Amino acid sequence: MTRRQIHLAAHFPGVNNTTVWTDPAAQSQIEFSSFEHFARNAERGFFDYIFLAEGLRLREHRGQIHDLDVLGRPNTLAILAALAGVTEHIGLVGTLSTTFNEPYELARQLGTLDHLSGGRAGWNAVTSSDAFHGANFRRGGYLDHADRYTRASEFAELSKRLWASWQDDAIVADAATGVFIDDQRVASVRHQTRLFDIDALFDVPASPQGRPVIVQAGDSADGRDFATQHADVIFSLHTEFEDAQEFYRDVKGRLADHGRTEESLKILPAATFVLGDTLEEAQERSREIALAQVRPETAITYLEQVWNRDFSGYDPDGPLPDVEPDTGSESAQGFANRHAAVRARISKLREVATAENLSIRDLIIRLTANHTFVGTPEHVASEIDRYVQERATDGFTVVGHLTPHGLDEFTDRVIPLLQERGSYRDSYEDGATLHDLLGLPPVRANAPVGAGV
Repeated sequence: MTRRQIHLAAHFPGVNNTTVWTDPAAQSQIEFSSFEHFARNAERGFFDYIFLAEGLRLREHRGQIHDLDVLGRPNTLAILAALAGVTEHIGLVGTLSTTFNEPYELARQLGTLDHLSGGRAGWNAVTSSDAFHGANFRRGGYLDHADRYTRASEFAELSKRLWASWQDDAIVADAATGVFIDDQRVASVRHQTRLFDIDALFDVPASPQGRPVIVQAGDSADGRDFATQHADVIFSLHTEFEDAQEFYRDVKGRLADHGRTEESLKILPAATFVLGDTLEEAQERSREIALAQVRPETAITYLEQVWNRDFSGYDPDGPLPDVEPDTGSESAQGFANRHAAVRARISKLREVATAENLSIRDLIIRLTANHTFVGTPEHVASEIDRYVQERATDGFTVVGHLTPHGLDEFTDRVIPLLQERGSYRDSYEDGATLHDLLGLPPVRANAPVGAGV
């Protein structure tokens, strides 16, 4: 029986508590050498793509900048363009907001990156509706929460139409005048709704892979609908085996309604890992890493963002606060303090803490630093393969805990075992685009595009 092939993405550690900044081996998230090492190492491991998150604003808590954000958040597209010059095969995927960008401009930037990289660009399309991020933009927090996927869906559709607007023979050679563009073969893109009013003639020719790969990370009903309409990859949080299988069945089952096949959408959940020569060694390392990821102040900050109260006097190694949340006003940071949702979340936190007799810090570790795969390299490789062969996922987005060396051990010790199983590539095909690496159906970037409304 032919084995299903495992697809892996490499997530560059970002400004969150997954990344351990206190480790002596941790290095800069600004210097290009960090990005270059990470990308070259992922390419050495034959990953499908590297994945960059993006933050549009430094996080704040009670009037102070969050300590994990003090090193800054460099621009995603600039980093990916630089990485295109030091890699040859691996895909380059960046997180870019559909709320605080415009379709023509972003499609142009991504189309350019796709050309510069030889067809290796990808876009993680995310929605951002809150006033906290919006304060950095002239629109502020104008976008209603209910409109975020409406805008995102229109944004994605417009981008695809722009990328598809050049026909095969749009560039015409003429003996007398040289090369020119035949305007009959570059379709104008017109779109007018309450969110967008565009009458565009796109200025970037179709790229080697037709258009950039589209990644999406939403998990709500709207997010799943958006993914099955527009996305090529879903970056999910479903890593428990049965839960992952249920998510896989639900999302893949929606594809037929959009004329799509199961293989046209890949599901790559985020996965953390801790390796050891024995299970006991791996478990001990996992505990040490988790304690570094969730420091005492990190645990208290997490609760303060849920309760919207000052818990600075509470012991992180003690029990959860026995007080009600402040839901009088909606917080700009952390969880949106909607009365019912906050109370439901707190009820769940108390339920878990009571059932497992967890302190504040241990509870937050349980929620945010519960590593996906812990064990020997053989065990981790076996589990990854099982998830894919039994259709719980198509692979994983691997998240390390160190910048930029968090992927080194995985590449050295797990990748060869996946290759031995016949479930993972041992080379790249020359000239393969990101669509090719992911095993996605080819894109007809230059299909005729109507004027639309």
